[in-house]
Amino acid sequence: QVQLVESGGGLVQAGGSLRLSCAASRSIFRINSMGWYRQAPGKQRELVVTMTSGGSTNYADSVKGRFTISRDNAKNTVYLQMNSLKPDDTAVYYCNANYGSLYYWGQGTQVTVSS
Repeated sequence: QVQLVESGGGLVQAGGSLRLSCAASRSIFRINSMGWYRQAPGKQRELVVTMTSGGSTNYADSVKGRFTISRDNAKNTVYLQMNSLKPDDTAVYYCNANYGSLYYWGQGTQVTVSS
């Protein structure tokens, strides 16, 4: 079992920035992939970005050029730097980790962007 704990969400004005963190209870050095998803009220959960163990990334078109994923293997932590935030970015953001054939989710952190 792997626990993922997200932090860093909050309320920010449009144009502002936030950095989310996702700390894993196991090493992420050889993990298949980690990433971030989000779910806005009344909508399905959607991909924000994923990163493979080799560092390849896949960003949703809506966040390209504004969001950046990074990782610190020593801290077993993945980050999501979010810049130029828009009201449409308002959602609960979830961390996801793929270890072997298993997938794990964090509890989510709320991001609210005011206009």
